[in-house]
Amino acid sequence: MLQHARGFGFRNLVSLVAVAGLAWGWAVAAWAQQPLVEKLVLSETIQPVSAGMLERALGRANSDGAQALLVELDTPGGLVESMRTMAGAILSSRVPVIVYVSPAGARAGSAGFFLMEAADVAAMAPGTNAGAAHVVFEMGKPDETMSQKVENDAEAFLRSYVARRNRNTDAAIAAVASSHSYSAEEALTQHLIDLTATSDAQLLTALNGREITRMDGSKLTLHLAGARIEVVQPTLRENLLGWLVNPNIAVLLLVGGALLIYLEFNTPGTIVPGALGTLMVLLAVFALDLLPIRYTAVLLLIGALVLMMLEAKFGGHGALAIAGIVCLTFGMLTLVAAPVPEMAIHPWVAVAVSAGFGGITVFLVRLAMRARRMKARLGADALVGSAGSAMEELVPEGHVLVEGEIWRAVASQPVVAGARVRVVGHEQYLLHVVPAEAPGAPQTPA
Repeated sequence: MLQHARGFGFRNLVSLVAVAGLAWGWAVAAWAQQPLVEKLVLSETIQPVSAGMLERALGRANSDGAQALLVELDTPGGLVESMRTMAGAILSSRVPVIVYVSPAGARAGSAGFFLMEAADVAAMAPGTNAGAAHVVFEMGKPDETMSQKVENDAEAFLRSYVARRNRNTDAAIAAVASSHSYSAEEALTQHLIDLTATSDAQLLTALNGREITRMDGSKLTLHLAGARIEVVQPTLRENLLGWLVNPNIAVLLLVGGALLIYLEFNTPGTIVPGALGTLMVLLAVFALDLLPIRYTAVLLLIGALVLMMLEAKFGGHGALAIAGIVCLTFGMLTLVAAPVPEMAIHPWVAVAVSAGFGGITVFLVRLAMRARRMKARLGADALVGSAGSAMEELVPEGHVLVEGEIWRAVASQPVVAGARVRVVGHEQYLLHVVPAEAPGAPQTPA
């Protein structure tokens, strides 16, 4: 009986393993047959980093055989060149692109509106808005002719694909020409988007079986029933670049690195401040290279440094330092030609950095100037102008006591022992002295 029970148990175990294996195989097969939708979340300004993320997501969707790329968008706008790059990637994508403005409270402002309209499917969640896509000039307001050329170029770019997407061209142009903004319901009524949805699942369910028109005019039916969504996570490089592209971070790195390098010059051999400061400055320069920079602001920063150096050298009773800090503040505030406020340097950061950096720079340069002067007046040089006393009669040579040290000295006229003398010069280690009480005594040796 015991052997029979053992045999029965073993057979049951084998059966269970076989059933589990079959179930696993069926699950894997069903999982493989599920439609795949890649998802990219863009909740930042439109700049080179976000353009790189979109291109990587499109490449991954193409290589993985995804049915579509879902872009969850929430942006105030950004740089025109980055927007054109991203819109071009969407328009030429082999995988259909769905741009979904979500969650509630999100927006597709300025450059984001161009991306939404470029998508094969444009969708919005309730409580979102899109539009306000008027061109903001990075280098200030140009003349009327140039302004008109740039605006016409942006409108023509938008028209080139809005019509092919069977959307309302006039309403889209109004968002550029007059900065009109639309709620989700208004955008659907104006035929700027294809549908509204409250979630990703509802969106994909509504799109299942829908026929879309690609940019080349071909028709494609979406098969998204039961699709699994895989989120495209940002890489370490993209996270680092996204952090660096913040202009406030870039400015803090630049100023902190400059102070550390200055510290290395004043205390050579420490190595760590110089190495860390150089790294910080290089990272700041790399980050600022990704942003639109005003050259007039760079000139203001250079002028501020010159003014603070002059204050430390000549001592302008603080006037030059204040002028330098003012120039530094204006230079910081206008350094980044931001098309949207989110890409500009925060005023409080500019004021705090300018005041702190200005004060520290003036203080450190003054210390350096003072140390340099003291370095030049070592030994006998440092004794010129000092008072002393004759240890013996000087006729004309003898020994004097100056600053607690005994020196050989030569007097311009006889000096009795114990008389007060003043050092007026030296020849190597031989001091030239005169009686301290002598009126009209020469200030330099013959």
